[in-house]
Amino acid sequence: MSANKQDLTIDQSMDNNMSNSSPKGGSLILSIVYITALFFIWAFVTNLIDPLVKSMKVIYTLTDAEAQLNQFAFFIAYGIMSIPSAAYLAKKGYTKSIILGLIGIIAGCLIAWATTFSHSFVTVLLGLFVAASGITLLQVAANPLIASMGDQKGAAFRLNLSQSFNSLGAFVGGWFGAKYLLDGPLFHKDVVVTQDLLDTGLSFVTNVYFLIAVVLAVFTIAVFLVRNTIAIHAPKMAAHTESPFSALKSKWANLGALGIFLYVGAEVCVISGMIFFLEQKEILNVPAQTAGYVAPYFMLLAMVGRFAGSALLRYLSATNMLAFVAFGATALCTFVICTYNLPATPLGGTFTFHGYDAPITMGFLPAIAAIFIGLFNSIMFPTIFTLTLERSTAPASATSGLMCMAICGGGFISVAYGFAVDMLLAHFPVGARSIAFVVPLVCYLYVLWFAFAAKKAPTHAIEEGVLSAH
Repeated sequence: MSANKQDLTIDQSMDNNMSNSSPKGGSLILSIVYITALFFIWAFVTNLIDPLVKSMKVIYTLTDAEAQLNQFAFFIAYGIMSIPSAAYLAKKGYTKSIILGLIGIIAGCLIAWATTFSHSFVTVLLGLFVAASGITLLQVAANPLIASMGDQKGAAFRLNLSQSFNSLGAFVGGWFGAKYLLDGPLFHKDVVVTQDLLDTGLSFVTNVYFLIAVVLAVFTIAVFLVRNTIAIHAPKMAAHTESPFSALKSKWANLGALGIFLYVGAEVCVISGMIFFLEQKEILNVPAQTAGYVAPYFMLLAMVGRFAGSALLRYLSATNMLAFVAFGATALCTFVICTYNLPATPLGGTFTFHGYDAPITMGFLPAIAAIFIGLFNSIMFPTIFTLTLERSTAPASATSGLMCMAICGGGFISVAYGFAVDMLLAHFPVGARSIAFVVPLVCYLYVLWFAFAAKKAPTHAIEEGVLSAH
């Protein structure tokens, strides 16, 4: 027997045949903590990109569309790596998948750090793609894994708790990125850019990714030490996994995948353009770093919305709830667009945030509207996911896989948003970023239509258990 086959046999034995063993309670709890931490980690790394878009635009003098390539390089990994990740999980098991996923993020961070030597924007993009590939593998493995670790009655609780940490990681990642990726005089208002400032700004970025790689390396070692406990509680591997492409034959699998594609795209383009939007003189008129501190409240409101939405779903149907939040997001985008030429009339008083004082003007209204889109975004992903599974004529595993691949919409729609901003700036020097909200508006209109269409569609029980978090 070859060494590779021996490794496979050992890992499958740990994943599937160790259920007769009983690990110590403390070891199981520690394992659950580590797996839950994965949800925080990938959200943290993902939402670092929002301030990174701003820093790369300044450092490399990019257009908005070019700056959004950061998002494209990251989210395209979901479309490319979802199937290979599922195949690796099926072949190697959960423990090796978790560890390889973490190694992938570490490798991506180190590639991004290597930009300090290459000084090339392409190196950053490559690092983001590699890190996102690791995150894709983590998502494929961690969602069913956390549900299976412990009493089955507590599976939903553990998954929801992990999703909460996912939202917390998104907020902390955005805040951390604002503090360290937008630090220094390079991002001050009306600064005269010099090569020294550019070099310093790039060093801040690369040092952050090196630090993350070091921290994750330590965490990976910790996960490795409890690999046996993780393997004991891992779900049994399916004998056969449907290809996501087989779901293309189902009308509702396609409609749901398009819904995920557009929803993720809308969320990514709004939050990645938030710093540029808020720092405008007509909006908050604050430095980039201060805008970077404000922008993550979009994700904090999404976390609040997840809790509130979960409670409301006890009284409202999923289709009505989805229609409500889609209408809310549509209305807020429309308001931002309609106020594109709203004069920044002073309203009295000042806004103090992280040591910066800005006068309160009419620009605060579209700023608040843009941030509150996060509240309505909150339950769209899991609701679209569930509604699709209940209506798709394809196997649940294939439908789920297709929708996971559709997360790559975050890359395509954000680039489309960047192109829209670039084109509009030529005709609307003031207000172009507000008018560009037409891109997420179109996405939310589709989600609204999807909610109404789903009401009339026949449903069925989900025969294969599907647990997913975003």
